[in-house]
Amino acid sequence: MKAPLLIIAAGGTGGHMFPAQALAEAMLARGWRVKLSTDARGARYTGGFPDAVEVSAVGSATFARGGAVAKLAVPFRILGGIAAAKWRMLRDRPAVVVGFGGYPAIPAMAAAWVLRIPRMIHEQNGVLGRVNQIFAKRVDQVACGTWPTVLPDGVTGVHTGNPVRKAVLSKAGAPYIAPGDYPMALLVLGGSQGARIMSDVVPAAIAALPDELRANIRVSHQARAEDMDRVIHFYAESGISADVQPFFTDIPARMSEAQLVISRSGASTVADVSVIGRPAIWVPFAAAVRDEQTANARQLVEAGAALMMTEAQFDPANLNMALEQLLSDGAMASDMAAKAVGCSVPDATDRLVHLVETLAEARKK
Repeated sequence: MKAPLLIIAAGGTGGHMFPAQALAEAMLARGWRVKLSTDARGARYTGGFPDAVEVSAVGSATFARGGAVAKLAVPFRILGGIAAAKWRMLRDRPAVVVGFGGYPAIPAMAAAWVLRIPRMIHEQNGVLGRVNQIFAKRVDQVACGTWPTVLPDGVTGVHTGNPVRKAVLSKAGAPYIAPGDYPMALLVLGGSQGARIMSDVVPAAIAALPDELRANIRVSHQARAEDMDRVIHFYAESGISADVQPFFTDIPARMSEAQLVISRSGASTVADVSVIGRPAIWVPFAAAVRDEQTANARQLVEAGAALMMTEAQFDPANLNMALEQLLSDGAMASDMAAKAVGCSVPDATDRLVHLVETLAEARKK
């Protein structure tokens, strides 16, 4: 008898693919077979998936890119992808289909809906993405990575949290060293978009700190390649110890050593900060269509674990005041770190696994 099959449908960004990978790993460990349905862009993220995961690249498209001719072809590409996904499911019927959002998730989720296969979606952000909005009323469960998540009327979500990488889990609740008269680490992250504002604001804000604070600052600053030279030069001219790179491969380690994180509030970063437990200053990406980054940060801000500044508020003077306050008050910073851990969901993957297995069992009955 074949092991039960889980089909995971996910789009071509890390925000969709990383939690999908975590679920795939967990279900394989529980004896399931796992297939991933994505497109050519999503296939670029599959290097971290276990070899046992069978990857199917399906036809899909988005109305957000391409010219008029490309947009006219979108419905036909999606319909072709749905037909191919339906044919695959009829040949090897899955026990459950889980969508993580993104246009490449449409074919498998639509095919599962047509075939009445148990299905659910996982939304990483505090606001449903376009594709998850389409399927929210057409699935058996809506798993929410951020709480609360804005949902359509009549839809009830289950708070599962966002799965985090094993490297983050290994640092879960790491002891926090409060700011004091000794070296203090700041981690500055810009995410995949809009990092320039961090390079424009953070160095100047740190440089304006009182001498006794500034002398203790050690900065890890993620900057765009085009901003690297000026950021490195500014820190050096200001006598600030800084490691400036376009990408850090050891973010969990740097985060666990930090007294403060200054970052965009992407769903995965918010999850990492809460699991490790660090005070943060969030700067939501203003150009996000649904303002999901503000929703992502809301729980931590309301819990007293973080501050939030809009892009309009985020200037050297305002950030300088916030830094001076946080880095001069060890009790406040420690309290924020503890409250961040209180908002975390380190067992998010286990919660997703439970939902998948519950759907499969309900179908059997």
